[in-house]
Amino acid sequence: MHLSVREIEERDVPRIASYWVDNDDDFMQSMGVDLNKLPTRAAVTEMLQSQLNNPYNEKQSYATIWEVDGEAVGHCNVNKIIFGQEAYMHLHIWDGSLRQKGMGVELVKKSLPLFFETLELNTIYCEPYALNPAPNKTLEKVGFVFEKEYVTTPGYLNFEQSVKRWRMDRSEFYE
Repeated sequence: MHLSVREIEERDVPRIASYWVDNDDDFMQSMGVDLNKLPTRAAVTEMLQSQLNNPYNEKQSYATIWEVDGEAVGHCNVNKIIFGQEAYMHLHIWDGSLRQKGMGVELVKKSLPLFFETLELNTIYCEPYALNPAPNKTLEKVGFVFEKEYVTTPGYLNFEQSVKRWRMDRSEFYE
């Protein structure tokens, strides 16, 4: 099995939109998503396409596409970007049958250089739902540093929840 990562392209937009609007409600809630806040397919598509056209230093969101044997199977994105400083990362494998197979660690490791270099970041944070063990285990295995667990509404699609905040600094990643 060959794992690779590439920058998002326009051809990926429909698949990401489908991930958000067609996924099982129970799965979405297990990620901390408030189902009442889910955008329409058109809104997701418009947001992604607008970000594709922005220069890196103006992006509000930036994504990598995760591939297995050349086939797109998920994405990893950052938002809350402060170009040249920091961003917040999110991990998504689209097909449930591919989740919890151990691929996430390698795919995150392959995504991080794109985020650090392209957006000139010093720090990447990730705040997965505390009750969602998969991303928390992945971040620990990648080498992210656990900072704290606290209650917040981590993003515009989420309900208030307990999250685990993880941090990776550029210098730590390249050591």
